[in-house]
Amino acid sequence: MSALGSIAFSGLQAAQTRLAVSAHNVANMDTPGQAAQRVREVAAGDLGGVSTQVVRASGEGVSLEREALEQITASAACRANVFVLRMAQATAGSVLDLLA
Repeated sequence: MSALGSIAFSGLQAAQTRLAVSAHNVANMDTPGQAAQRVREVAAGDLGGVSTQVVRASGEGVSLEREALEQITASAACRANVFVLRMAQATAGSVLDLLA
């Protein structure tokens, strides 16, 4: 896989993690003592891309508005990264066609 493909794939995984964490927050919002979780994204060094870590939010409850926005944003990130993966695949295919 190309560097571009690896970066897009890690972005897709990060967006999926954000969706899962947000769904967890909504599903458990009425659980006593349950604090919201958040996803911390960190650049993955020289290789590019991103790595994620799920962390406990600092003293806040769950806001449905914030979770809805998180899910919309993560969904858009999924679509954007899938687009990049498709373009990387199409570009690689075009280069191979030129060499054949």
